[in-house]
This record gives sequence, C-alpha cells and structure tokens, in this order.
Amino acid sequence: MTSDIADRSSLTRFAWLSIAAAVLTIALKAVAYLLTGSVGLLSDAVESLVNLVGALMALAMLTIAARPADEDHPYGHSKAEYFSSGVEGTLILVAAVSIGVAAIQRLIVPKPLEQIGLGLGVSIVASLVNLFVALVLLRAGKRYHSVTLEANAQHLMTDVWTSAGVLIGVGAVALTDLERLDPIVALLVAGNISWSGVRIIQKSVLGLMDTALPLEEQNAIQRVLERYRETGVQYHALRTREAGARRFVSFHVLVPGVWTVQHGHSLLERIESDLHLALPNATVFTHLESLNDPASWDDTALDRAETLSTDSATKHPQLPSDNNIDAPTG
Repeated sequence: MTSDIADRSSLTRFAWLSIAAAVLTIALKAVAYLLTGSVGLLSDAVESLVNLVGALMALAMLTIAARPADEDHPYGHSKAEYFSSGVEGTLILVAAVSIGVAAIQRLIVPKPLEQIGLGLGVSIVASLVNLFVALVLLRAGKRYHSVTLEANAQHLMTDVWTSAGVLIGVGAVALTDLERLDPIVALLVAGNISWSGVRIIQKSVLGLMDTALPLEEQNAIQRVLERYRETGVQYHALRTREAGARRFVSFHVLVPGVWTVQHGHSLLERIESDLHLALPNATVFTHLESLNDPASWDDTALDRAETLSTDSATKHPQLPSDNNIDAPTG
C-alpha cells in the first residue's frame, strides 16, 4: 500500500508539466492574437487560460487523492480526482461560451486580419506543445487509472482541435478574403469542445454517484466467482464501485453450515486472491454465510429488511450441504 501511495503522489509531476505547458501556450497564443487580430486565435488563447486553471485544480486534487486513508476518510481520498475532472469539464464549457460570444460579435462586425503568416506560425508551435503534453498525460492517466490526468489530457486535446480549426479558419480568410469565415470556424470549434466538456462532467458525476465498475470488469469478477459456484459454493449481493484509481468489490459467500470458521476463512482468502489477480487495484470485502440458514437469502438488498420472512426456506431450491466442497483447480 505504501508503494501505491508513493506512485499516486508522483502523479503531481504530470500536473506541473500541464501547468508549464499552459503558461507557455498562453504566451504564444496571445502573441499570435496580437499579431493578427483574429478572434479565432483569441478564442484559442482563452481556452489555454482555462487550461491553466484546470491544471492548477488537477495539481491540488492529485495531491489530496494521494493521501492515505485516515479516521475521517477510511476509504481513502481517491474520489477527490472526480472534483478535478468535473471542474475541468465545466471550464471547457465556460471556454466554449466565451469563444461563442466573441465569435458572434466578430460575425456581426467583421474585422480584417493582419500578419497572418507569422501569427499562424506562432499558433502552430503552441499547438504542438499542447499535443505533446496531452499524449503524455493520456498515457499516464490510463497507466495509473487517473481520471484527473485523463480529463486534463482530453482538455488539452480539445485545445489542439480548437487550434486546428482556428488555423483552418484564418487560412481560409487569407485565401478568400472572406472575413466572416474566421468567426464561423470559431463557432464550430465552440460547439465541438462543448461536447467534450459534457462528457467529462458526465464521467465525474458517475464516479461521485458510486457507479458500478465497467461491464468488462464486472464480467472478470463473475468469471472468478462462477468457478467456485461450480463446486457448490454460492454467492450473492455482488456490488462494485469505482473511486478514482481504486475499485471496491463486495459480496456474500454461502457455504455449508457445518464448515468450521477456519475452513470458510481459507475459502474466502482463496477467492479474494483470485479476484486480485483478475482485477488489480481492487479492494475486496467478503461476508461468509450459511447455505442452511434461510436468513442468509434475505439480505441480498442493500438495506436488509428488519424482519425476515418465516417461509424463506421454501422460496429457494434444496442446496448442497456437503462438507467436502473445495476451491476449484486450474
């Protein structure tokens, strides 16, 4: 666990990389705007300013998320990453609105562009910086299962796409002398990045709402448990949730009532070990119950009923009570 905490703490270096990139691209794009007077390039610079705020938020949340569990937060602090990605998505939407307002104003009152070649050159350099950092963050986000880094990378990629659109718009103005092409492209860019912001916010909300693990990970869990079910052991009340880089899995295991505590405990240890192999970074909680007690089947709901059904035993098929059930092999 200590090494895992150290790894999470090291993720802040990626946030610092994002901060440095944001400062550099803000300067470059501001110069490009001042040279050309393009509202498209201005919108590009505004989004880079938003990138800086997002990167600072990412740094703060990654620092908090790396903290170990304590008395007030026994499940750790990993959910802090969802706040960062949520803010990142919101900032993208704010940037989209700002771009849209500026573009509409320029659409109503067109303005000729100046020094287009030099301005585009500066903007291209800034875009390449963002592309490089976005790819680094995206790779790190997937490797460390960090929603913060993934959101920051997606934000930077929207900046890259924004820059590409702006470059097309400014280039089109240079070729055609149609000044309104610049704000029209800026509006299209605003619409595109809005969708990216909505998706990032949606993912953050799902994480804060304790949404179940992705289907492929649930299937991996069930494949392990089904191997044990084939031996006569039963399970139910399977629940999963994701909190940043951590996965939580809980379920009840039902075994013959005549088993000793040690026998049942050994089985749970084997099951948990198999699940950790199938799903790294998972915290597994198991609860041992008797196959022979009807009450064991009345606690599948999240909130167990206060009174148990007296005829529960008749609701379920005859279950095995062999004392020789062992873990599956292979």
